[in-house]
Amino acid sequence: ICTGAAVCTMLLLGGQSPWLALLCAVLAGVLAGAVTGLLHVGLGIPPILAGILTQMVLWSVNLKLLGKANQALPARTTPVLLSQMDVGGALPVLLGFCVVLVALLVLFFGTELGCALRATGCNPVMSRAQGVNTGLMKVVGLALSNGVVALSGALLCQYQGYTDVNMGRGAVVIGQAVLGRRGGRMAVQLGGVILGAVIYYIVYQVIIFAGFDTDLLKMFSAVVVAVFLGAPHVKAQLKAHSRSKKGDSGHAENE
Repeated sequence: ICTGAAVCTMLLLGGQSPWLALLCAVLAGVLAGAVTGLLHVGLGIPPILAGILTQMVLWSVNLKLLGKANQALPARTTPVLLSQMDVGGALPVLLGFCVVLVALLVLFFGTELGCALRATGCNPVMSRAQGVNTGLMKVVGLALSNGVVALSGALLCQYQGYTDVNMGRGAVVIGQAVLGRRGGRMAVQLGGVILGAVIYYIVYQVIIFAGFDTDLLKMFSAVVVAVFLGAPHVKAQLKAHSRSKKGDSGHAENE
């Protein structure tokens, strides 16, 4: 997310079009994701470690792009697509990007390549048995997802008016935990990603406005994430326990 923001910021400060800056930010994210995929597939590095290695490289890249730890992007003197100085105008822009992005991803995942990518994520062993190049699909998936993240970074830097090398840390998706079994359709699942991000930052801001010690924000963030991600499992366990008790009572009555 920071790399996308850094690329977009420096291009805008250089007088480039916001749309060209967005495109370049997405391409930078795609490249970063492809690097992670190649580290994992080509060198056999575990996926989480491959992501950490890429992030370590990007830390230096971001600093070189920005020239310092943070870079201002004044909306009054720089052409931007949205700004927090005009929240009413920024919200329709963000909604439009979300709708278009979800529509494009739904169309993509309906293609042969998209279906192969989804199959790889669901069952890589079966996908390989069907002749799918799962290694390539992993690289494509990481490149695509990181391109989307870089796009969000490019929009975020325009909205908040600056880019910082620490931006984006702690941002996670909890939408699937909120949707539960209702997230069957692809469009609903993708909408859940957006919903989860919004919920996460709402909770984050509530913690801040509640006056909690800012040194504890990371801890509170971890608790929030754990609650949302663990809720489906706990709910399933409670249901299973309830069914078990009903079954035991039914056997007792029969006896």
